Amino acid sequence: MSRTQGSADLAPASAASAEVAGVVAPSDNAGSAGARIWLYRACFLIGVLTVWELSAGRVFDAFWTSSPSEILRTLWKWLQSGLLLRHLGVTFQETAAGFAIGAVLGVLGGALVGQSEVLRRTLDPFVTALYGVPKVALAPLFIMWFGIGMMPKIVLAAVSVFFLVFFNTLSGVKEVDRRLIEALQTMGASRMDIQRKVVLPASLPWIFLGLKLGLPYGFIGAVAAEMMASNAGIGYLTQQSAGQFETAGVFAALLALMVVTTTLNETLASIERWIFRWR
Repeated sequence: MSRTQGSADLAPASAASAEVAGVVAPSDNAGSAGARIWLYRACFLIGVLTVWELSAGRVFDAFWTSSPSEILRTLWKWLQSGLLLRHLGVTFQETAAGFAIGAVLGVLGGALVGQSEVLRRTLDPFVTALYGVPKVALAPLFIMWFGIGMMPKIVLAAVSVFFLVFFNTLSGVKEVDRRLIEALQTMGASRMDIQRKVVLPASLPWIFLGLKLGLPYGFIGAVAAEMMASNAGIGYLTQQSAGQFETAGVFAALLALMVVTTTLNETLASIERWIFRWR
């Protein structure tokens, strides 16, 4: 009797132990796997930079490819003089303004068009045709319209972001479960309630995907316009270095741009994880 009772008493403890082990072990494995991935990334980056450094001037002419050490020296010189931060600030302002405008218009446009099948089918060929136009090809037109100040860069960045956010928002709205909408309509919910409680929450993953895709393209649009006609910005700095045949300067400007875009993209991904933490 007591032996059976003792076995029964041990069962919950064993189950609890198994449950704890089942919960903790995957977390530990996930952390270990993440650490290994970062280690692999670091090894890969160090390997590429080492091969590049040793090959420059030996395997190929350093005039065309420069070297990591020369690029770092150029970056350090620009940082000390304040040149890099000044030009990065200009590009960041243009991209931030264009990203905000393009994202807002893209979300509103996608949500509006997604509500009406007739409107979507009517506008689809026109929007698709405009999306097919290379955005860089619009830069000369915007420069003619708005001059060589910040405005054409902002407009080109906004256009680059708009289409990606628009199409992703439209896809998100189309994927909303219609049964939920019909259920709320049956209960007398208004159109605003349906948008706020069903359509928007269901479309948020698609919207964030469009935002993450659009952010680098916003930088591309701003930098492309700067390279064509500007007196400030990373695009201008890149074009100026190329005009003086300073390969290290071109790579340094591109590296700075990659660091900024990667940082902003990771920030946006962190915000997305925080918003969808309930998942």
